Amino acid sequence: MSSAFLRKRKNKLFLQIVCLIIINIIILSIATNIYFSRSKVVDALSKLGSRGDEVRRIQTKLKQLGYYNGVIDGIYGTLTRKAVISFQRSCGLTADGIAGPKTLLYLGLSGSSSGQYSSSDIYLIAKVIAAEARGESYTGQVAIGAVILNRVKHASFPDTVAGVIYQKGAFTCVTDSNWSVEPTSSSRKAAQDAVNGWDPTGGAIYYYNPAKTTNKWIFSRPVTTVIGHHTFCK
Repeated sequence: MSSAFLRKRKNKLFLQIVCLIIINIIILSIATNIYFSRSKVVDALSKLGSRGDEVRRIQTKLKQLGYYNGVIDGIYGTLTRKAVISFQRSCGLTADGIAGPKTLLYLGLSGSSSGQYSSSDIYLIAKVIAAEARGESYTGQVAIGAVILNRVKHASFPDTVAGVIYQKGAFTCVTDSNWSVEPTSSSRKAAQDAVNGWDPTGGAIYYYNPAKTTNKWIFSRPVTTVIGHHTFCK
């Protein structure tokens, strides 16, 4: 077998290897692009002129919270925009009338769902815990979350987490500077434990600090337990 023939054969083999490498690179690149295009999270964004089911859900929640009095038609018109602005102002958000990721989070309309409650529900519970149970024990933090969930289940209160938290006069923290503070890791964990079923309050739907409360009615409620500075009652 001549040396020229061997060189030709080696060159051919080399070209085949190079081609295989190039093909594999192309395949890998295509597969990577497909993966990231499918897994990429796109922030939800509804604004003036938007239409669809998300707009309908926004209108429904705003109506439940008392911010929207229009028709639930899935059309993001001026009434919906005004309602969003009003809600944003009440929560200390940028009042731009756009239902972006943070506004949806505060409404309890974003995030993945885990059973009955979504991740944004848990976030809202954690915010209340962080504001209302600052300085309390971990059990005392879980107890605040349990009260919120007990209200959701109770016939006398709204049947959603956002509805309970934003109910007029229910939690003063939603209208003061505390509401702009992000939840701590402890309050997030406490919220999750409450959602998982831990209720240190024994089914309480109210709580108060005896050293700060002057409301005579709340003192008349049957006490279930006392945890830290808070008295829990039904």
